[in-house]
Amino acid sequence: MDRDGALEIVEKKLKGPRFQHTLGVVSTAVKLAEKYGANQKQAEIAAIFHDYAKLFPINELKNILVEAKADDRLLLFHPELWHGPAAAYILKKEFSIDNEDIINAIRFHTTGRANMTLLEKIIYLADYIEPGRSFPGVEETRELAEIDLDQAVFKAINNTISFLIRKNAAIFPDTFEAYNSFVLNKGGNTI
Repeated sequence: MDRDGALEIVEKKLKGPRFQHTLGVVSTAVKLAEKYGANQKQAEIAAIFHDYAKLFPINELKNILVEAKADDRLLLFHPELWHGPAAAYILKKEFSIDNEDIINAIRFHTTGRANMTLLEKIIYLADYIEPGRSFPGVEETRELAEIDLDQAVFKAINNTISFLIRKNAAIFPDTFEAYNSFVLNKGGNTI
């Protein structure tokens, strides 16, 4: 699937600010892929489709997750986490995108996971730092993205966990596992 065809498909589902966000993620993901040696076409396709199911009704997302036999734990957490796994399933089923790295980059772009691939890190980070984002900690994370991809992703995960803790919100286990994976792969506890 080419860029223009993919954007046309996604624009039908995402209007206004959400589509503008997607365009920001696409440009950021392509730049990160170029900088860190990832496949730019895969980064582009994953970025275009990362929020494909974002505006689906909650009941529809739930039905998709059940049909997909997605991680049962997802349904216990905030529906904000559902659109990535739902989009990943739809891409395989309806658009015959079967590249597992693209599918997983979309599936885990909101939660992260342990031992993320290069493409997964790029989509996770591009979603977090795209130019339209403005919140405490994003500038520092953008600066880190220019120096070290792993440090930037780790910072984004830290910021996300801290934000959720301040809100007394539940944190999906994959996010903790992503955090622990970065700490343990750097040679031990960083405290």
